[in-house]
Amino acid sequence: MLLSVASVFTILTSLVLGIFVTTPAQSYIVTHKPTDREVKAIYLTGYTAGWKERREELIDLVDKTELNAVVIDVKDASGRIFFDTNIPLADEIGSEEIRISDLADWLQELKEKGIYTIARIVVFQDPYLAAHKPEIALQSKFGGLWRDFKGQAWVDPTEKLVWDYNLDLAEEAIDLGFDEINFDYIRFPSDGNINQIVYANLDNKSKNEVMGQFYKYVGNRLMFKPALTSADLFGMVLWRNDGMGIGQRYADAAPYFDYIAPMVYPSHYPDGFEGFANPAEHPYEIIHRSLIRVEQYQNEDSKAKLRPWLQDFDLGAEYTPEMIRLQKQATYDGGGYGWFLWNASNRYTEGGLELAPTN
Repeated sequence: MLLSVASVFTILTSLVLGIFVTTPAQSYIVTHKPTDREVKAIYLTGYTAGWKERREELIDLVDKTELNAVVIDVKDASGRIFFDTNIPLADEIGSEEIRISDLADWLQELKEKGIYTIARIVVFQDPYLAAHKPEIALQSKFGGLWRDFKGQAWVDPTEKLVWDYNLDLAEEAIDLGFDEINFDYIRFPSDGNINQIVYANLDNKSKNEVMGQFYKYVGNRLMFKPALTSADLFGMVLWRNDGMGIGQRYADAAPYFDYIAPMVYPSHYPDGFEGFANPAEHPYEIIHRSLIRVEQYQNEDSKAKLRPWLQDFDLGAEYTPEMIRLQKQATYDGGGYGWFLWNASNRYTEGGLELAPTN
């Protein structure tokens, strides 16, 4: 098909302006993404985000310290979605549990304060979707849904309907105003009798191939959306390249996400790791040694920066302000670009944070 000079000019102008123009039947796709920044974030559950008094306390912590971002659950490991969506499948199964009723307005308030916002989406551990759509859930060889050691059902990572359900949610979160989408549990199950699992479409593919295809699918669908992306991976992906039986490899994810967020919690490494009887007592060494290994898995296609999850909870050792500071320093020395702090109860160690600069 030959294009007129006017048509060519329109297309070129659109690209320069950061807008990809499509046919009138389609909506345009804005390609302007948030400015890259060294994010220093805390995590908020859906309950915390919907509890105004509690979230104000945490935003006050952001205001008075070096923190500049928040990670907010929009779908957690329960499979429930915490804001009002227009996703047909969510409406069909009733997965919405609106805990953050004023999310759009709150996001605007956070933007006005200069706080970067990240929507966390738990993907393949989704017991709610599994229960209501068992045909796309992991099945047991002995019949019924397969469940992990905690009794949780998972959806099948080989089912494209699951991919689309979560990407539809990501796109709605972007439309709502989030700066970034953070994907968690983007893997096959690791806990439970995994030999009993029946997969729908794993006959001719490996778990690594399936997850690699999912990462690529995420990258392609969100490429021109006005948001950045991050992927939560096990910390051991920086030490192993075999997929660990769950399909996670750094090299497969790095070309398709803006940030890789390895969960390098020192307490989660086995006793004796790197010669440390209790790795939790050595946060600097564990995190630094983990991050510097990433170079061996990078290639010309890798674009992601490292932004690790750090430990702000007592497990294996008491995590004092000094332990928090050691983890941050290990991140900087190891080539990390920002960090996330994790505490499941959203109670953070203020003494481990630097005060915000004063004018």
